[in-house]
Amino acid sequence: MNSRFPVSGMICGVFLAFAGVSAGADPPSQVTFAKDIAPIFQEKCQDCHRKGAMAPMSLVTYEESRPWAKSIKQRVAARQMPPWHIDQTIGVKQFRNDMSLSQDQINAIVKWVDSGALQGDPKDIPAAKQWPPDNEWQAAKMLGEPDFVIKSEPYTMSAHHQDVWWRPVSAVPVTEARWVKAVEMRPGTDSGRRIVHHAVAYLDQDDKDTSGVPGAASAEGRRGMLMEWAIGKQYDLYRPNTGKLLLPGSQISWDVHIHAVGEDIKEQVELAVWLYPKGQEPKYRTYLTAFTAQTSRMLDIPPNTVAENQGFTVLKAPARLENFQPHMHLRGKAMAVEAILPDGTTQMVSYVGNFNFNWMTNYIYADDAAPVFPKGTIIHVTAWHDNTRNNPNNPDPDQWVGYGDRTVDEMNHAWMNVTYISDEDYQDWAARHKKPPMSTRR
Repeated sequence: MNSRFPVSGMICGVFLAFAGVSAGADPPSQVTFAKDIAPIFQEKCQDCHRKGAMAPMSLVTYEESRPWAKSIKQRVAARQMPPWHIDQTIGVKQFRNDMSLSQDQINAIVKWVDSGALQGDPKDIPAAKQWPPDNEWQAAKMLGEPDFVIKSEPYTMSAHHQDVWWRPVSAVPVTEARWVKAVEMRPGTDSGRRIVHHAVAYLDQDDKDTSGVPGAASAEGRRGMLMEWAIGKQYDLYRPNTGKLLLPGSQISWDVHIHAVGEDIKEQVELAVWLYPKGQEPKYRTYLTAFTAQTSRMLDIPPNTVAENQGFTVLKAPARLENFQPHMHLRGKAMAVEAILPDGTTQMVSYVGNFNFNWMTNYIYADDAAPVFPKGTIIHVTAWHDNTRNNPNNPDPDQWVGYGDRTVDEMNHAWMNVTYISDEDYQDWAARHKKPPMSTRR
């Protein structure tokens, strides 16, 4: 894409747009919706910005997009949209689900708006993208239909009510041990997306392995975390030869955070599960882990301050980190994940510097970029909360804030799928990646 054009070209384009005259064939250096911007919107924006989807406006046609041109420029130039807020200059830099715009794409959109947001030749607009039905599971494009879908009991949220945490229980339909290769969770309807802030599917089963993994089980010890959903979260597809274990008699313990939006809405949450074939057991087991940025459930965020909190978790065995999804509430500002290796060296894993409460984006590391660490590595999480008037999402900067489930309370943990491997696997990985030898035994 060539986003440079001479001043004369810009003047001509603006004049023609002002006069309402069709420019015909676009000058080679002119940025137009048809030739340059529509392909970007198709690739990066229309998954949400189309009729019937979750975004407030459609960006499919020129007529739909043109009224929003100035707002699009502002949000894109500030890298607020698409909602990809991770700093790609440090830590892991390659992701399997990267929805961010390149600098060239940002420059093209800015120049398009600045030069009059011209339509260009409609013949240049690519064919409309075909989208799957709204009720189709995203992972089905790769895996086919799920083996089964588990649904929570529905809950009717009143138009005006305090936040609710709906915690029903659903049976898992397996009669023998089965291994999971992918899961996907979502609210059951479009209206449900308006009231469900996030949801956790705990896997409640008698599983001693899970109870021994730091951050991977609830306080009761029985419940491992199968999946967490929030706006922007897609599916979890585990690496080849990696999975999660379902045992007979297991249940899904739901923890669904619901808030009122001014009208009564009935909603339930759905969980789709794709299994390995019967008798096939993957070599590795992965655990959804909440690495916290605090040492206890106490959190102290004074009024009119930016507060920093830290937490430390020791890996019980060599492990690969598969993804990073920071979770905070309205006052969340930034989160960093760092690894402190047994030899005392440190390695930045990921950093989100402009956390947005409305987008709980899950950053899935590319296969070759996922970091692998030896046993005894300390996962160090630092979280910052902005309880000042500089935070536009802050409901009351004069209010003290502590830990809690409500949106006006705060949390600070990093959701990460952790795949534990053997000492031999780690040494082999270190040799292939030219890492210095390091003992994984303590």
